[in-house]
Amino acid sequence: MPGGCYVGRVTADEVQHLIEEATFDYTMGDNDAALAKLARATAAAPDALPAWHALAEINFNLRRFDAALAAAEQAHALKPDDLFINTTLSRVWMEKGDKAKAEHFGAQAKIQSWKEQLKDPDATKGGL
Repeated sequence: MPGGCYVGRVTADEVQHLIEEATFDYTMGDNDAALAKLARATAAAPDALPAWHALAEINFNLRRFDAALAAAEQAHALKPDDLFINTTLSRVWMEKGDKAKAEHFGAQAKIQSWKEQLKDPDATKGGL
């Protein structure tokens, strides 16, 4: 296929592999390769929440806040009650200077955290 682009759907394993490769590329300093792989993953599997979240986080760390926001909003549309996406959105909005939106998403993340604690209270005790 031209340029290595994916056509049609990919498996969850293929998407996960692209995310892992992109994460490795990013940690090795190859930001362009990381972003390209995540772009392929999100284009091929637009419902892949982990790919959108990774794209948001890498763009955030590169201080590309508009791109981070766009990716985080895509992830949020897929799963609005996700603790991590709400946290990411809070961080992005804080960097963009919108404290009210940052606080809104921060509160949503806190609510999700509480819900998870209520589902599994033993997980937060740190015991044996």
